[in-house]
Amino acid sequence: MLPPVKKDRVITHLPKCFSPNAALHTKAGFHPQVKAMCQAQKADAMSFNIAKVIVVGDVAVGKTCLISRFCKGAFSKTYKATIGVDFEMERFEVLGVPFSLQLWDTAGQERFKCIASTYYRGAQAIIVVFDLSSVNSLTHARQWLEDAMKENDPSSVLLFLVGTKKDLSTPDQLAQTEQEAIRLSEEIKAEYWAVSAKSGEGVRDFFSRVASLTFEANVLAELEKSGSRHIKDIIRITDSTEANYTPKRKSNCC
Repeated sequence: MLPPVKKDRVITHLPKCFSPNAALHTKAGFHPQVKAMCQAQKADAMSFNIAKVIVVGDVAVGKTCLISRFCKGAFSKTYKATIGVDFEMERFEVLGVPFSLQLWDTAGQERFKCIASTYYRGAQAIIVVFDLSSVNSLTHARQWLEDAMKENDPSSVLLFLVGTKKDLSTPDQLAQTEQEAIRLSEEIKAEYWAVSAKSGEGVRDFFSRVASLTFEANVLAELEKSGSRHIKDIIRITDSTEANYTPKRKSNCC
């Protein structure tokens, strides 16, 4: 029997975005159909309980430290390059429904790109990581995204652009880099976040946001795939605005 989900992994409302200027959407809550499905306790009949998330970016930008800070609550000052791919599974409870993120930590070194790229396929979310103190790593973010999207359907993947090492940036440097990062996130249709794996600032909020948005996207996709007979069992929408609601899912424009 699995242990209870950690308290900080229990999500009862949609977490806020980091910046309204660069968010996948700015609505305050989950989609009505998603909430109704969870309230109706139909989750066990669905197959959306796990989402694959791949983490890509230049070598030494802090991908492993980001994942380790969230999953293990630890930060290591000793750098050790990822060889190929590492894997972590993190459990959540979203609106009372068990949900897990498979976090695939891919290598940033050129010689391991071929190995890492074989694991890109089937992602529900792509996290492109760059170093807030390195403009070059932000410049390379677009290419990392293009490589990852070769193995995925742009219309079914949520994109996140994450700046790490926030603690190393001066206020002026951070403001300038964030301006460029937000501009890029708008171009590639990704949600932007700035975090620090060393201090932990923003890390838990970020992954809660990733879990919530992938959960919602997976539920809506499953409802659509299941057909009207399942939807009628779950919710009856009479308001025309809600009935015609289309989730603001952004896909890669590259």
